[in-house]
Amino acid sequence: MKAECQCSRLMVELPGPTPAVVACHCTACQRRTGSPFGLLAYYPADQLTIVGEAQGYERPTDEGNTFETFFCPTCGSTVYARAGKHPTVIGVAVGTVADPDFPPPVRSVWEQTMHRWVTVPADVQHFPKGRG
Repeated sequence: MKAECQCSRLMVELPGPTPAVVACHCTACQRRTGSPFGLLAYYPADQLTIVGEAQGYERPTDEGNTFETFFCPTCGSTVYARAGKHPTVIGVAVGTVADPDFPPPVRSVWEQTMHRWVTVPADVQHFPKGRG
């Protein structure tokens, strides 16, 4: 299984699906993705192989940590991210896997800024802010 940008110059080789899929509705993720929420699948970094050049963008979080996204410098697609508070874990943008059978989110965070028309299944963990 692999994730890749639009031009296929930046790829992440994955061991398969992960149960750690998170939908984030914070305004930073909305701006990062250009959509109502970001959806990342989290893996231990040592289980992934990153191929190609990535450009990083680091921003501060509300908790005083950092969050860095990595995108293709050619086509601009965000492919993966890393939270400063979890440096050994990488979040892969689910849309870059382009698999309609990829697992759904298990957690929905920052729902206080969720678009009112977005519906998240009831069996998902719901948090008004980050999980903490």
